[in-house]
Amino acid sequence: MGRPREFCTEYALSRALELFWRRGFEGTSLTDLTDAMGITRPSLYAAYGNKEDLFRKALDLYDETYLGFTREALNEPTARAVVERLLKGYADTATDVEHPPGCLGTNGALSCSAAAEPVRQEILKRRSTFELALRKRLEQARADGDLPDNADPADLGRFIMTITQGMAVQASSGATRQSLQRVAAMALAAWPLQA
Repeated sequence: MGRPREFCTEYALSRALELFWRRGFEGTSLTDLTDAMGITRPSLYAAYGNKEDLFRKALDLYDETYLGFTREALNEPTARAVVERLLKGYADTATDVEHPPGCLGTNGALSCSAAAEPVRQEILKRRSTFELALRKRLEQARADGDLPDNADPADLGRFIMTITQGMAVQASSGATRQSLQRVAAMALAAWPLQA
């Protein structure tokens, strides 16, 4: 029978999440991780698997802890309200002073070499999954008459995802919440109107 763990796995994972969020996947070394998490390499491997597995677990924690607003937004009564809540949520999350600026997924995917391609693919898969859910919600809105017939749900969903990813990059570079809220307002000003 193995020895019990002598550290809090949830706390250690939250420390890894913060480090990955701040430095990206490849910018974070195993030594950085073990120092921040307060554990040894054998403990890291035993509790989380390899660095890639740990990053996936950090992504899961990030999704659960910081991106709940995205799932809730899809339940808003109108397509415009869905998008407004998404844009506001991304502006707020990306600029919250309680954690690193930007978005873990965006920060992690922007600086991946060929060696980290599986990590980049995981991030892209998660992003695509949400973009598909957003597109389906916008398709429903168009079917319900909430979007004009000439509004393409796939294009509109991609537009919104592009805006949110750009907001994350801007936040990582120091953009303020107020400036990102103005970006969100400009994106909403381009909202398709009924003919």
